[in-house]
This record gives sequence, structure tokens and C-alpha cells, in this order.
Amino acid sequence: PPVSQNNEQGSTLRDLLTTTAGKLRLGSTDAGIAFAPVYSTGTASGKSGRTMPNILDDIIASVVENKIPPNRAPKINVKSEIKDEPKEDRRGIPDDCGKLYSDIQYSWICDKHVLWLRDHKNNNNWKLFKECWRQGRPVLVSGMHKKMNFSLWKAESISLDFGNQQADILNCKDSIISNTNVKEFWDGFEDVSKRQKIKNGETALLKLKDWPSGEDFKAMMPARYEDLLKSLPLPEYCSPEGKLNLASHLPGFFVRPDLGPRLCSAYGVAATKDHDIGTTNLHIEVSDVVNILVYVGIAKGNGVLSKSGVLKKFEEEDLDDLLRKRLKDSSELPGALWHIYAGKDADKIREFLQKIAKEQGLEVLPEHDPIRDQSWYVNKKLRQRLLEEYGVKTCTVIQFLGDAIILPAGALHQV
Repeated sequence: PPVSQNNEQGSTLRDLLTTTAGKLRLGSTDAGIAFAPVYSTGTASGKSGRTMPNILDDIIASVVENKIPPNRAPKINVKSEIKDEPKEDRRGIPDDCGKLYSDIQYSWICDKHVLWLRDHKNNNNWKLFKECWRQGRPVLVSGMHKKMNFSLWKAESISLDFGNQQADILNCKDSIISNTNVKEFWDGFEDVSKRQKIKNGETALLKLKDWPSGEDFKAMMPARYEDLLKSLPLPEYCSPEGKLNLASHLPGFFVRPDLGPRLCSAYGVAATKDHDIGTTNLHIEVSDVVNILVYVGIAKGNGVLSKSGVLKKFEEEDLDDLLRKRLKDSSELPGALWHIYAGKDADKIREFLQKIAKEQGLEVLPEHDPIRDQSWYVNKKLRQRLLEEYGVKTCTVIQFLGDAIILPAGALHQV
């Protein structure tokens, strides 16, 4: 329908583009619209001195070049800046993957749901990563610790530098948060005898959650911040300056998600009696996330499982053969157990957890969302029921020292 004179500039970006496309002329000094004209040089300024973001240059140029009438919606072609990309098959990962990417060391784990890039130094990793990423599949990159200054990430090093800081510490078993001295947390990180006790005498499972985070991380730990940034996997996507890291290039007037980095540190469950709890309950991140395991502490003290006992706990999980093989490699140090679910299964999982809550006599309020509230760690028994009753299979991944797990926004996971 025709747009009134008062609404000439459009109430939405689509209105704006379609109503003004006919007025734009390359080289014109003023089209009488909200944006300056587009020039073939790619610059964003006109003679009037006005500017516009490059992304709008591309969009408006596409509208003009295609001569789209004002009453038709524009079809925008977005071209990649990276050359020599393999032809994409939108139905899935190409069957001749091995031939296309013969120069990349990789494997598939979790029934081909997770891509494992075994050589973090390969500059061509992004080509295969791209095929997985557009399908919303998680990716594992190993060996990141080899690029890092390991001494910076030791527990005693962080405690020495920042032990006098105050932070929120979460008791993972009963979700009680207390503000306390960071040194108390680090003192017990590898010495169980120095850990807090809960009411029944059990050792507390503590987590120093997201401390520090974002700008605080950069200001408080500049050396560690720089070490982390230079060691990020797939820098085209993960680096703040990566050309494919879209979130970091959003204009300042957008409300961005917290892009971190954040330091997340937790005791392991090996020293607790209850092995059916986790340090990170089932939840969804609002943005894509890369999680690098920079340090694995070996806990000592009464009640702690031996190394063989810890490995046995891992082996009791539903693991594929490649992960079992990694467990037997003495050069690898396992540190975290992940359970990952595809975003498409969120509604089924939500329904399942509400069902379990009712079975356990818990109150289920209409506004209650067990995933958003991060109130559940889905133990082995529940994971089996989830598969049998809802057909939702758990993707189990062991994160070893130096592994980066890259998750797409919307993927459910617990650790």
C-alpha cells in the first residue's frame, strides 16, 4: 500500500528501504531521505558529511542495483568476504568431507553431532567449522593450552595475585550464594582439607561464578586477558576482531549480550559423596560461547577418588570410542564432563523436567521455566528416562585440559 507523506522514512528498516529505493541515485548529493547516497568506492559519507554503517551501504546498494520498485520487498544478496570457500551443501555435511578437507585433522564424535578439530594451529580449520556451524552443531578444538602461558592460569598464581578480592561463591548443592574472600576458595581448590563443610559434615562443592567478567576481566587481569585472546581458536569467529564475529561488530546503540570473557572456576565432584550434582546446571546461553579449559587441579585429601577412580567415573558415561581412547592417553588430562542437547529439543526437555518436578512433589508454577531458572542437573537416571520417554539423546563430551568447546546460541548444556 502507498506510504503517507508523514511516514516517508518508514516505520521499519524494510519500509525505509522499499519506499526510498526509487529515489536513490548513485552520485546524487541528496535524495531527501534519512541516509546519505551510496558511492561505488564503498565510502559511507556524502557531500553533506553524513555517514552510515557499512552494512547499510551493502543493503541499500543491493536495493538500488536490483531496481526494486517501492511496493516490493527487497531481496538482499549477502556475499562472503572470504575467498576460495568450498561449495556448500545445505542439506548437511558433504559426504565427500574427507576429500574436501584432506588438509585438516578432524574427527566426528557423539554420532557425528560434534566436530573435533585436533590441530588448533591449522589455518584452514574455519572452512570445515563453517559447515558445522551453520547447522548449529557444537565444535571441539583441542590443544589450546599449548599456545597459552600456563603459569598464569595455575590456581596458586591466581590466588596469589587476587586472593584479597571479594566475590560471590555458589554452593552448587543447595544454590546458596555468599560473598566471601576469594583466597578461601582457592585455598581449597586442590586441598580438600581446607574446603568448607556443609551442615551434615560433607565437603562443599563451590563455584566461583563468572569472576571476573567482561571489562572487569580486562582491567583486573590484563596479562591473562591478552594471553587468552591470542590463544582463541578459530579467530575468524572467536576473536573480538574476527571478521565473522558478528556480535562484536554490532553498532554501539545495540544492547549486546555479555561477550565476556569470564573466568569460571569450580571444585570437582570427585571429593563429594553425591556425584549426581553438577557445577553448572542445565541452561541455555543467549549468544554463541567458546569455553576453554585452561587449568585442571588435582584434588588431594580424605575422600578424594584416586586417578583411576576418576577415570572409572568418566568411563561409566555413555561415551563414543574416540573419547574412551583419549581417556587412556596418559598425555591427556580430563577435567570436565559436558552433556549437550540441540536447541530443537528444548521444549521436550522443559516438559520432561516439569513432569519430574511433579513426580517429586515440587510446586510447578505457570511462569516456572526449569531451563531458564537453571534449577536442574539432569543425572544419569534422568538422562536415560529422557531418551526412553521423549526420544532425546544426550551428547556426552569430556573436556580435557586445553580443549575449547564452542557452542551455538540455543544449545542446552550442563557441566
